[in-house]
Parts: sequence; C-alpha cells; structure tokens
Amino acid sequence: MIDPTKKTAVVQQHQRHGTDTGSAEVQVAILTERITQLTEHLKSHVKDHSSRRGLLKMVGRRASLLKFLATRNRDKYLAVIGALGLRK
Repeated sequence: MIDPTKKTAVVQQHQRHGTDTGSAEVQVAILTERITQLTEHLKSHVKDHSSRRGLLKMVGRRASLLKFLATRNRDKYLAVIGALGLRK
C-alpha cells in the first residue's frame, strides 16, 4: 500500500490537468510505485507467494497500460517511461 501523501505527489507529478487522477500516465506511475514497494517487500519475505502473485498481476496491468499508451500517443509513452526509468 502506498502512503497517501506519496500517492498524491506521484499523481500531481504525472497528471494531465488539475483534476486528472485516472489517465493512463497516472495509473502507470502509481503501479510503478506499488511494484517498487512490493519488490522490496519480497526481497525480505521470500516465501510470500500471494504477494508475488499480486506483483505479477500489477506488472501485467502496467504492461497493458503502456501498450495502450504506445499505440495512442507515442510521445506521452516515451515521456512516461523516461520519467519513471522503465526499460523499453
């Protein structure tokens, strides 16, 4: 779970306009933050298989959102993966 203040900061950094909280860019940024936190958790809790399954589902959801963004707006896609430091 992301700290609410950190989530607000991530949303403000990636939103398109003042009330945007659900665009693909924002969703990818939030998922990336959750994936990072869960990866750190799994480094110390190796046998937590239910969290690992959730992590894999989040990675798949982020991949599909990035695929959607790449087909709709290539410039935004490149900006998002550059800002978040994702490979591709």
